[in-house]
Amino acid sequence: MTSSGVDGGWLRALPAESGPVLARGGQVVHGPRRLSDLVHRRPPGVTGHQWTTSLRETFDLVVCAADTGYPTVAVEIGPPPPAGSSAQRVERMKDAVSAAVGLPVLRIGSPTLRAADHGAAILAYVIDARGYAERWAGEPGVTGFREILGRLPDGRTGAVNDLGALTRTAAVEAYVSRRLADPIVRGLHVQWSGGPAEGWSWVAIRPDALLVERVTVTEHRFASGVDPARLAEDLATLAVGERLRAQDDGTPALTAPDQLRAEIRGLAARRDELAGGFAFDHLCVD
Repeated sequence: MTSSGVDGGWLRALPAESGPVLARGGQVVHGPRRLSDLVHRRPPGVTGHQWTTSLRETFDLVVCAADTGYPTVAVEIGPPPPAGSSAQRVERMKDAVSAAVGLPVLRIGSPTLRAADHGAAILAYVIDARGYAERWAGEPGVTGFREILGRLPDGRTGAVNDLGALTRTAAVEAYVSRRLADPIVRGLHVQWSGGPAEGWSWVAIRPDALLVERVTVTEHRFASGVDPARLAEDLATLAVGERLRAQDDGTPALTAPDQLRAEIRGLAARRDELAGGFAFDHLCVD
């Protein structure tokens, strides 16, 4: 992330003493902040209703440049609002104000991941990925941040910047201890044209029952430093690991393999709506 942050004349700088939850790569990450903490006057093109409604709304985390205090991106992590709900309408108003003042927004939609529990680790990853991308921008033949190989926690060589690496290791251990029917964590990712990236990940608890997670990644005026669809799948795999660890707290909601396959076929049928098409037809086969 650039050090100077964003300042179009409407944004406030957050003071360093306001208690950042993370400092990394020239950035500081603050906890929940209302939009009114970030924007000090109404920009052109924003209605009075949009303005007064949005100012009461909160972002889960705000990343600021350490040297200026100005925001570089506002972040939300958690369950997306239901389609057509009042919460979704408020979210759109908040997006309209953010767009008008030039505030980048990163939104991670997940029923399992939460800002309080996972936000700092996710943003540390994003800050590192963006720093790597900026450092090597324009250089030919540079390995992407997600594809860098190294030593994994289980001693194998693999992608060290795979957010799902610990889940994959945990799945093997759970299989050995007979808590899973298959040690392989599977997944897919797509990018909706003009919409969010979406990642799915799943593991077989039993041959007839899968634990499935889905995550969306929406980047408004922001780039995370890695392919957002690949990031969405890695985050879904991270969420699978959270669900596996929580198994002892109750029986998780599971999905039948035929149901998942039908949903994947439904996704494949909408390939014309996807940027880059659909690369997972092999998962549609019985």
